[in-house]
Amino acid sequence: MALKSSTLKETNKYELEVTVDAETFEKAVQKSYKKNIGQVNLPGFRKGKAPRQMVEKMYGKDVFYPDAIEFCYPEALEAAIKEADLRVVAVESVEEVSTENGFEFKAVVIVEPDVTVEGYKGIEVKSKAVRVTEKMINEEIDKIRDRNSRMITVEDRPAADGDTAVIDFEGFLGDVAFEGGKAENYNLALGSGSFIPGFEEQIVGHNAGEEFTITVKFPEDYQAEELKGQDAQFKIKLHEIKTKELPELDDEFVKDVSDKETVDEYKKEVKETISKRLKEEKENDINNQISDKLIELVQGDIPEAMYDNEVNSMIRDFDARLRSQGMDMNTYLGYMGMDVEALKGMYRKDAERRVKLRLALKKIAVLENIEVSDDDVEAEFARLAETYGVDVDRIKMIVDVADQKDDIAVQRAMEIVRKEAAMN
Repeated sequence: MALKSSTLKETNKYELEVTVDAETFEKAVQKSYKKNIGQVNLPGFRKGKAPRQMVEKMYGKDVFYPDAIEFCYPEALEAAIKEADLRVVAVESVEEVSTENGFEFKAVVIVEPDVTVEGYKGIEVKSKAVRVTEKMINEEIDKIRDRNSRMITVEDRPAADGDTAVIDFEGFLGDVAFEGGKAENYNLALGSGSFIPGFEEQIVGHNAGEEFTITVKFPEDYQAEELKGQDAQFKIKLHEIKTKELPELDDEFVKDVSDKETVDEYKKEVKETISKRLKEEKENDINNQISDKLIELVQGDIPEAMYDNEVNSMIRDFDARLRSQGMDMNTYLGYMGMDVEALKGMYRKDAERRVKLRLALKKIAVLENIEVSDDDVEAEFARLAETYGVDVDRIKMIVDVADQKDDIAVQRAMEIVRKEAAMN
């Protein structure tokens, strides 16, 4: 197998002429014969037992060529791409040229573009503050108290925002009840905005045991066609008013929710937790600002195939996550009322950002003469194996060496850009 020629046809597109020698093609034809002979019924022979020469005499010498070509061309094309030293992102077409004295074909491939990135040094970045205030500490503790709260019945006042009202309700258009507008003993969090505008507000101020009617107007974009923009009345019976009772912030509470003994110790721990989170958010924000700027700076004719590949990769990752949770993609799409094309549309913008950022950083790696050694790759394989708790050989089967080198180079390029950034 050999590369006969490599010709640039247009931007990011090459035509490769590839030859497969006669001996290799003959082995592929023999493999095709063994695969297909079981389906051949030739007079004078038991089904699947006819010699290859007899089948070729009856049906033509090229009868086994289609599968033989399929066996040959992937490996031959891969070898030709490597020989041409191209970074192929997609194969646009494959065309058979000849099957005389071997096999010859043409392939049109789309390659990774050569982009430019100017002005990547000295990118201006606004750095977030990481000072932890007393208010932050109290708010964080209040969240913990809220998660450990209990609901108590209110009997000495009307319903207020923040309460949970236990209600029966039934909706009417004029004097006619409409479908889906009725429920009993429904727990409605007042002020949550979970019901149509005006509904929750008209519960506020009423006492447990009251029966009353409220009037609301359905939004113009409401999902039920027959209710869009309609004035409706709801008959309400307010059974009970409940509110959250938060635990006291004392040493006993601290012992219940942590391994600390006192409020002061707990506040110190919460402060450290918040500080760590703020620092992580700061680092992520800096990286996002730099990424946004690099995406603006990268210039080049980027093939659509690269965006399509990234979208498909993201969908495969999402599908894997769904399966790990016991759900398949078709079931998910059915629940969401969407198809695969709509899902691709959701991922498209993020895919474009990822592709542009990676191209920018790969170019910077070249400009900065970043070199990744085999030892660097081996060290990263070892790290990945330890992280995921698998054997290094398993990682090597999954992760391509060239892709891993690119990943390391991209990471180092980002470190350079970040080091050179102008922090404000």
